[in-house]
Amino acid sequence: MSFSQVTLENKIYDAVDVFVANPNVESLKKLEIEENKFKAKTKPEFLALVILNCNKAYYENQFSLTNKAISTYEKAWQLFQKNKLTNYDITEYCLKPLGNLYTIIGDYDSAENTIKQYFFIANIDGNQEQKISAILNLSNVYQSSGKSDLAIILLEKTIKTEKLTTIQKGILSNNLGTNYLINNNYEKAKKVLEISIKLLSGDKQQSQNISNAYRNLSQIYSQEKKFVLANSYFEKAKSEFIKTKNQAPRKIAKLFYENALLLFEQNKITEAKLAINEVYKVLIPNYSDKKSVLPDQKSLYAETLLLDVLDFQAAILLKENKPKIALECYELSFYIEDLFQSLLVYENSKIISQTRSRSRVEKCIEIYDYLYQQEKDIHYLEKAFLLSEKTKSTVLKNYISQSRTISTEEKTALEQLQNWNNAIVREQEKLDFADISKINFAIKKQNELMLLLKSIKSKATILSDENINLTRLFQKLKKDKATLISYFSGVQNMYSFTLQNRKIKLQKLENANQNGSVIRKFITYFSDANAILNDVGGYNSLGNQVYKYLKLPQKSANKNLIIVPDGILNFFPFEALITEIDTTTNFTKMHYLLYDFKIGYNNSVSFYLEEKSFQYQKETVLGVFPIFENSNLELAFSKKELENISNRFEGKYLEKSQATFQNFKANASRFSILHLSTHASSGNIDEPARIRFYDLEILYSELYNLNINPNLVVLSACETGLGKLYKSEGAMSVARGFQFAGAKNILFSLWKVNDYATSVFMDKFYKNIDKGNSYFESNHQTKLDFLNDESISNAKKSPYYWSAMVYYGNLENKNTTNHWLWISAAGILVFFLLWGFYKKKQ
Repeated sequence: MSFSQVTLENKIYDAVDVFVANPNVESLKKLEIEENKFKAKTKPEFLALVILNCNKAYYENQFSLTNKAISTYEKAWQLFQKNKLTNYDITEYCLKPLGNLYTIIGDYDSAENTIKQYFFIANIDGNQEQKISAILNLSNVYQSSGKSDLAIILLEKTIKTEKLTTIQKGILSNNLGTNYLINNNYEKAKKVLEISIKLLSGDKQQSQNISNAYRNLSQIYSQEKKFVLANSYFEKAKSEFIKTKNQAPRKIAKLFYENALLLFEQNKITEAKLAINEVYKVLIPNYSDKKSVLPDQKSLYAETLLLDVLDFQAAILLKENKPKIALECYELSFYIEDLFQSLLVYENSKIISQTRSRSRVEKCIEIYDYLYQQEKDIHYLEKAFLLSEKTKSTVLKNYISQSRTISTEEKTALEQLQNWNNAIVREQEKLDFADISKINFAIKKQNELMLLLKSIKSKATILSDENINLTRLFQKLKKDKATLISYFSGVQNMYSFTLQNRKIKLQKLENANQNGSVIRKFITYFSDANAILNDVGGYNSLGNQVYKYLKLPQKSANKNLIIVPDGILNFFPFEALITEIDTTTNFTKMHYLLYDFKIGYNNSVSFYLEEKSFQYQKETVLGVFPIFENSNLELAFSKKELENISNRFEGKYLEKSQATFQNFKANASRFSILHLSTHASSGNIDEPARIRFYDLEILYSELYNLNINPNLVVLSACETGLGKLYKSEGAMSVARGFQFAGAKNILFSLWKVNDYATSVFMDKFYKNIDKGNSYFESNHQTKLDFLNDESISNAKKSPYYWSAMVYYGNLENKNTTNHWLWISAAGILVFFLLWGFYKKKQ
């Protein structure tokens, strides 16, 4: 090789050196052009590209190009893994900053997985410094995703058990103090933050962390209205911050934001607004406060700090009595939330992102209600309703919508991603016996699939976000002779939207926390069979109290009532509410809401409005009856349930050892009704909901990948509608698993159902279906039949026994749906015949 020849590897490093010597937006663009020319073939060349991308990503982050920085770090990580490269600290220069950026944009699952990966590597290599960094960053993820309790446990354990340097202990204590502050444990926070400052004070490189500690102390004293101390600590924070060289723009902006918050608390509105402008100037290129009070939407991007600042500015505008401009401000916040959603892959991160916006939605509903009271313009109520509905089961809605259009490649990757997630959960459930290497391998596979899905997603067309068509909704309600009531569970209050006779009514159910406890107390009556029997009068009284609080409609010509619950109301048996107090102990004669309305439920108004065609015209049943004979799980009355259903409907009935998950999966796509008579559990905070087959206990998320499109799924098992609750999304339940899989109509339980009562209920339910009733009507009529059955004792007619099963889905039956389709077809045919006749006459 001659001296004049320059290798590709050297060309790449030269391009990096030129850029780093003068990093700016223009030189960044030049570097991108250069990079596209480099076609690496050898490992040294690929390593040079990894280093190029790590440098590029670092400066993209410095220039507030967060999304670009994430993509560039991801590219570097993919190149490093795919080519099995070594001799480069990929953790320090790629994975650590990438994990932190995921946290900033709210992609908490990607952040957690990335951090756990490099923690695993550091643990094997014995790299204590990177291990502690991973723990610190993981605590940031927990803190940002609303799991400050987990962060506290992690940090306290690390401080007590790990060998730490003084600086490491100081940094971890700083983070621990932040989490105590979030949990409103001010005294502990003060103590730990003061310790942190002492531990860090001897090191000039810790000015940033010391500044953070002072800012946290300032925030505590501000909350306690001790503003002299709060201002003093904030000045110390600024002094320490100035000592830190080469601060990233985001950190500078965050200091201005926190200063604005402190000024606002002291009612210094003008100064707070000036501080907000400084935030925008740092984060938004070419921002000018002279053009508008608010930044231009086109200049916004996915950044949690921008989101916080916009929400804060809206609060200032409300204080200045400018509600309409505040709504515009919130619109910009929602725009950023939508950008976040488009970046997320993991289900959990999407749910957390939606949950984060609930407080903002509540404030907007309050503003719309206020404007309606002032101007009597119905459009304000319509906007409030549409906004509240946008937050309902968004992840489920999007998944179902996109499943119709996504490519086979994307669908396969999503299924594999879910499978690896299930593998992690399964392994973690072994607790002390869990194999960490298996978990890390699964996390690694998840990360690979996440990156693949992002690349596929970027090529796909983004679906437009369509609002509910209110005209069409009112038309459907009229046709169904139905009233719709949709709830929104906010932070301060609960709200109900009632749609009836082409009118919309918004009602505030005040003091959500206080009355929420009343609702929870009513639900406890269904915790066991004797709770109602032992206190019939108390049940009657409380049932009526809750009925009034929930602002339910009065009995009317519209006999059908569709309820879209929210929050804790997802676990609520509305049919069992008491419309009028009576001293009777005869359960049949109590004044239940069941007697006033046929009640059906839905996760969102969108699901109700969507036309749901039936896959099958003839009813055939795939029954799953493990029975669990001669064990403590035995379901004795399940045999009778099997006998009753099989006598009425053709199908395939998997009994005892045949009722395996594999047999169910192999047959589930061929029957109109899937009936599962078995055990299920709602799980708890740490354990997910699950359902038992003869051979396996299946997690709710393991049902996602079933390929089914039945007319109806019947979950004749305990707690199939219960699971970890998210206000925005609902319960992570077995029922949700089947909805993800394709079930449009579903009957499930809200508590531990009685084996005997369920058997009787199901017999009556299928008898009603056999008569030609819709599933919706059959559920309602079955409850009436149960109450009117003289062979059932009064004690067994307690609402505990008959109100557990709730129906989510279509109001119409197959015949009705076909009837309307034939009428429509006939109408179109007549039109064309007449049109043809008219043309001939001409």
